[in-house]
Amino acid sequence: MVWQHGDHHHIPNKHKVPSLGDWLPADHRVHHEWLRRQVKHVDENPGRALSPALQEFKDFIEGEPRIFMYFSQMWDEVPNRPPYCDDPVGNKQIRDYGHMLDVLNHTFAFAPLWTDAAESVGMVGVPMCAVFDYVMGTPSGHAAFLDPDVNRMLKKVLNAWGKYLTTPESAEVLGDHDAGWFGKTGYSDLMAVANAPYKTDHKFEDVFVCDPSKKHYGFKSWDDFFTRQIRDSARPVASPDDDSVIANACESKVFNLVRGARLRDRFFIKGQPYSVLDMLAHDPLAARHFAAATVYQAFLSALSYHRWHAPVSGRIVRAFVRDGTYFSEPLFEGVGDPENAAKREDAIDVRGITAAQGYLTALATRAVIFIEADNPAVGLMAFIGVGMDEVSTCEITVKEGQRVKKGQELGMFHFGGSTHCLLFREGVQVDGFPRPGRAENVPVRGKLAVVHR
Repeated sequence: MVWQHGDHHHIPNKHKVPSLGDWLPADHRVHHEWLRRQVKHVDENPGRALSPALQEFKDFIEGEPRIFMYFSQMWDEVPNRPPYCDDPVGNKQIRDYGHMLDVLNHTFAFAPLWTDAAESVGMVGVPMCAVFDYVMGTPSGHAAFLDPDVNRMLKKVLNAWGKYLTTPESAEVLGDHDAGWFGKTGYSDLMAVANAPYKTDHKFEDVFVCDPSKKHYGFKSWDDFFTRQIRDSARPVASPDDDSVIANACESKVFNLVRGARLRDRFFIKGQPYSVLDMLAHDPLAARHFAAATVYQAFLSALSYHRWHAPVSGRIVRAFVRDGTYFSEPLFEGVGDPENAAKREDAIDVRGITAAQGYLTALATRAVIFIEADNPAVGLMAFIGVGMDEVSTCEITVKEGQRVKKGQELGMFHFGGSTHCLLFREGVQVDGFPRPGRAENVPVRGKLAVVHR
């Protein structure tokens, strides 16, 4: 994994929670400290009116018996024993859905900041996921976060926060103070991630389009910073005149490579097999062309670059966004019992939603783009950008019928990124993919694989 600053120190096993993409710190004590501060502020400042979106969420919970049952029971189903009920000073953190709404009301008043705990410094990149951390794995939480009505309401809440993240006020977290993204910790980690693929020693302005002479490097909002553009010189297109070379679509770390994926499979079981029809939102092109597909999947770091680029030159055949879930995680064969998860192979994965990359490809909000490659040995292929947790806004910047060159922008994740897939039809001879376990990101627009005629 890409270590956040401070995670190099020894972390006792009971506090170590690996998180793909570093959306939550590996040292869970940082997560607890972040949440403790949110709770402390809320408890010391009671009575603040909820934002319109959260008030609507509250009315929705209390107005629908089914939803009221879910959100009441999920907090009771978290085991009432350490470490699931306690923070480092022994107080239960989120007590019920009303308390949850008050904490979110405070949290959504600013963009993500770095948190200094006694043991280390880390960044909680998905605050809503941090609040829902344990209840996502309970039986009632599992049911709630799959519910279409709940997800429609969550979309409203997330869109309201996303609107704030486009304001000048949201840019204040980009400062050079200790908790800022251009502070010593934030800057160091951003550049460690950016420089790792090519083992360079670039400065921020060498890699990203910005103006270092201006406040916050010229970024006008948090969203402006998170969707920053990359310089061509820092990420050149691999073999631009050779259409047998597949370029990497996202700056990302390898998760999985599967050949012969089934059109329909049980994506919700422990092995998380790919279910191509579900991944491609049952588009007619899926059944006609992608049985037994090769699927390459890689995930994006919270500290990385979040725009997508064309892996091949060709024509955009289809491009659309499919709404889905935001906080659903699989229970696999177990029930909500985090205490025994580490002891049972069939129990839930306490690393949570960020470990469920295969499962998310069939359920989460996602952008689907079909490209007819100029190279006949590739033919029709597909890109899927999967939003996860708060990262739910997938923006496609190309249109159907448009021609694109390899390395050209296809779209972006707003507020970070999640995971993405490339799908190649059965019979396409594509190999040379980087192997899972690679320590650093595969550079965007760099060489990903080679197709043989």
